[in-house]
Amino acid sequence: MSVTSLDIQSRQSLAEGAEFGEAGGYEQLDGEAHFAVDPRDEANTAITDLDLAPTDNSGLVTFSARFRILKPVDPDRGNQRLLYEVVNRGNPTALRQFNDAVEPAGSHAGPMNPGNGFLMRQGYTVAWCGWQHDVPSAPGRMTIDVPEARTGEGPVSGNISVTFQPNVTSQVQQVSDRLHRPYPTDNLEDWNSVLNVRDNDHAPAVVIPRNQWSFGKLESGKFVPDASHIYLADEFQAGKVYQVIYSTSTAPIVGMGLLATRDLTSFLRYAESGNPCAGAVRYAYAFGRSQSGRFLRVYLYHGLNRDEQNRTVFDGLIPLVAGGRRGEFNYRFGQPSPHSAHSVNNLFPFTDVDQTDAETGKTGGLLSRTAAQGPLPKIFFINTSAEYWGGHAALIHSDVDGDRDVAPYDDVRIYHYAGTQHGPGALPLTDQDGDARTTHPFNTVDYRPLLRAGLTNLDRWVSGGQAPPPSRHPRIDDGTAAAQEDVSRVFKSIPHTHVVEPLPHNSRLDFGPEEGKFSRLPPTVGKPYPNLVPAVDQDGNELSGIRLPDISVPLATHSGWNVRHKDMGGAGQFIKQIGSTLPFPATRRERETTGDPRESIEERYQSREDYLDRVAAAAQVLVDQRYLLPEDLAQILEQAARRYDLFSQGGLVINPQAGVIAGDD
Repeated sequence: MSVTSLDIQSRQSLAEGAEFGEAGGYEQLDGEAHFAVDPRDEANTAITDLDLAPTDNSGLVTFSARFRILKPVDPDRGNQRLLYEVVNRGNPTALRQFNDAVEPAGSHAGPMNPGNGFLMRQGYTVAWCGWQHDVPSAPGRMTIDVPEARTGEGPVSGNISVTFQPNVTSQVQQVSDRLHRPYPTDNLEDWNSVLNVRDNDHAPAVVIPRNQWSFGKLESGKFVPDASHIYLADEFQAGKVYQVIYSTSTAPIVGMGLLATRDLTSFLRYAESGNPCAGAVRYAYAFGRSQSGRFLRVYLYHGLNRDEQNRTVFDGLIPLVAGGRRGEFNYRFGQPSPHSAHSVNNLFPFTDVDQTDAETGKTGGLLSRTAAQGPLPKIFFINTSAEYWGGHAALIHSDVDGDRDVAPYDDVRIYHYAGTQHGPGALPLTDQDGDARTTHPFNTVDYRPLLRAGLTNLDRWVSGGQAPPPSRHPRIDDGTAAAQEDVSRVFKSIPHTHVVEPLPHNSRLDFGPEEGKFSRLPPTVGKPYPNLVPAVDQDGNELSGIRLPDISVPLATHSGWNVRHKDMGGAGQFIKQIGSTLPFPATRRERETTGDPRESIEERYQSREDYLDRVAAAAQVLVDQRYLLPEDLAQILEQAARRYDLFSQGGLVINPQAGVIAGDD
């Protein structure tokens, strides 16, 4: 057992001792987990550079990570299920995703907000553990302390590439994403370093002469050399895409986070001594959203779902909104957070079953290594429309030429939440979040009720053998998967709508022959992959996937794409993760005045009551099909009533010049 100890540093009641149905009260445990793994064990050899880690007297590699556990005070009242969430940049999000909880901005310290209590009422034990090496420490954040790779000659050195697209113009940029810990340059005067700039992700790169930029930053308005920042006197322009390639001698063993995830879960599931969950975990499920969902795809790709004792770790997994991407979670000089178009996030393979890319000659499948170890865990790959428009989600269920559908393993379901954006939407309408601003209002569709049903269906599949509802996603064979250009034509007819230019896509990339290491930077860029997106009806709403009443009984057009506002540079470019909501005209007169081809709300529905009756009927169909839980019907109707009251006011148009939304509540 590679967990040597759990140091529980605080224990507190959840929600001031509130009772959650049959599960009763919950407690929150925070502390530090200590690990020691054998670099020679076959279960660990997939981890890049583990053989270069310093070892203790027993030949083991040691490391530690922060953890958090929510569990029933009385373990006998729990449901014997562990839900392990892969934290997102150190932050737990499961209670926001499943419990509709609202966390205080900027802080995850102190007692957690249980929201509607869904996971607690079900009796789940919920656990988190740090895995991302470059996340800065902060109260309540799950971090990890990993060793650095070294050779007999000293630190491991090599080139690294950092890509960024600023939303505001500035002269200084830290060489990291989201203020994470950067890889410092090992030579401030390295004249082999390269900085280039593109107008967008797919435009030609233009090299900025080396004598025009420096490793440094501004202090009190004066330039000072600094190994973790770059300075450009002519300024980094908002909306432009920059890439800097330089050398570093800092090589943390990034893949230790994969082992922390595997081994803490295994410990909580199987250990008898020193385990606060001993005897209380019969089934274990993994959940990861966005970056964390990509992490789970890497976990499965490397066949890590069996521990050092060859025991199953997770019985089921839900990688949410990960699309077809993976990431730098097991790479030398890996950066887990960025999602550049020219990063290892976008490497083949994409489908879970083996296929061959005739263009490159490569053969592989995401789950090939896991399948070779024995029975697969049950897996739900769940995506929103944003992952399709991002250029990668369709690749998980189609061939790399875009000619045919590819069926998944029997133990896999693929679900598309129609007309949704990367994160759950909400009212009121807005076009801004921090320094990110879009041309259209953000997508407002809240898909979290579908997610609660998804977890319920996964548990019933694992624990009781009840097969879940069938996969639902765009398909080539029935025409519900379409070319971006075809879908864009529908949107061009809607007033004040700006389609994406240029259209996003992913290309074949070659970083060199050795997996887990960058021997070719920048990568060789090959032939683009096809980018199929969900086909739409005459209103612009999607035809395939699981369609909430927002889509099947619509008051607006909801998409998974949006474009950058001119105020943040790169006007008209695809903005990752954010979708659009374009309300219908409220009245026939408004429709005729604006020239909107979409039927107005008053022409579609006789009254508010008529609309809500149709919503209730559509939601009940989803309940009958098991894509929605009966307990969420009331919330669906409440949200629908709020939408109707807002959208039927009329005048809900975003001014593409001023960016002002009329009628915002």
